[in-house]
Amino acid sequence: MESAIQTYRIRLDGIRFRAKHGVSRAERDLPQDFVVCLEVELPVSLLPRADTRARVFDYDRLASLVVESGTSASYKLLETLAERIIERVLDDTPALLVTVQVKKFGPPTSVSVDAASVELSGRKVG
Repeated sequence: MESAIQTYRIRLDGIRFRAKHGVSRAERDLPQDFVVCLEVELPVSLLPRADTRARVFDYDRLASLVVESGTSASYKLLETLAERIIERVLDDTPALLVTVQVKKFGPPTSVSVDAASVELSGRKVG
């Protein structure tokens, strides 16, 4: 019997790391907290056919790719950081579509803002 499943997505909420990202030198001098929400769409063919952990896509691998992308370099813009995370996940996994939200707390603004975030999506080409 053929599966009726049409989409296989994994979402990881609250991937946390400390890094030095920001436009100003002060923002890049001291590590700040960042939180990422990641959603990946995988080929349905990767959906586990048995209820065993050994056959499921590795969530830890996805979270580790996000943290490595967020801590291996310093970026001025959240948009650039989000792009790098998408590129890394698309390059290093069988993901077809990646959506990433990157949140930074206490952005430097002229009025009080708790957090700023950007959300980007990217699709595997070819």
